[in-house]
Amino acid sequence: MDKLSHAQSELREMDALAAENSPIHRIHPLCKLLVTILYIVVVVSFPKYDFTRLIVMVLYPVLLFQAAGIPVHVCFYKLRIVLPLVCAVGLVNPFLDHTPVMQLGSVVITGGVVSMVTLMLKGVFSLMASFLLIATTPMDSLCAALRKLHVPVILTTLLLLTYRYIGVMIEELSVMSQAYSLRAPGQKGIHISAWGSFLGQMLLRSMDRGEELYNSMMLRGFHGDFFYVNVPPLKISGIVYTAVCTGAFFCARYFDITQLLGSLFAG
Repeated sequence: MDKLSHAQSELREMDALAAENSPIHRIHPLCKLLVTILYIVVVVSFPKYDFTRLIVMVLYPVLLFQAAGIPVHVCFYKLRIVLPLVCAVGLVNPFLDHTPVMQLGSVVITGGVVSMVTLMLKGVFSLMASFLLIATTPMDSLCAALRKLHVPVILTTLLLLTYRYIGVMIEELSVMSQAYSLRAPGQKGIHISAWGSFLGQMLLRSMDRGEELYNSMMLRGFHGDFFYVNVPPLKISGIVYTAVCTGAFFCARYFDITQLLGSLFAG
């Protein structure tokens, strides 16, 4: 399978994940969106040396992955390109902060090392929560939730159309790449001399395909905004989910849960 076909299959896998039926999938998308935003804000708000209190926040994505029936390794596989970039953000901290923070035997742990690990965990936890939202919520429902928060219609429409027609763009690229390989058998990839004409043809085909799609949308009554008809109604379960998650996040932020658990098991 080539890279374009693999990208198409991954898009279909994400749509299949969002279309499953689990307790997390059935929660109203607005509730999941608000909880995800709150979770990311709380995670980012932890001080740079507060590693032990931050580690408790991993319970939210891990528990919800289990409740949604999505293996955690699927998340890390899908984010395999972004995760190294996020983790690389804090690599310079050990060289900038040499303040001793703790000591493990004869090894002195500096503030730079602690802040580096804390920053990496913040990025990983935020990505896990974002992936969980996308993997349990169809894009139509997510855009409908954004409209409930009064996000401008042009942004939600652009987001929805971009997500829908990324697959169309990949399909066009696959057709053009296959046509080029038939005209240049035995050649690996596209030669640099053909890059200009290849991109030009892709632009022209994209404009033609976009015009056809827009005309078909206008014939079906599109006037600048979509009617989101597949959004489930807001239920008590969604309100309870939002309230419980909000309380848990604030407890983890303002109380040292790890110390409380350690004292409970030690005493």
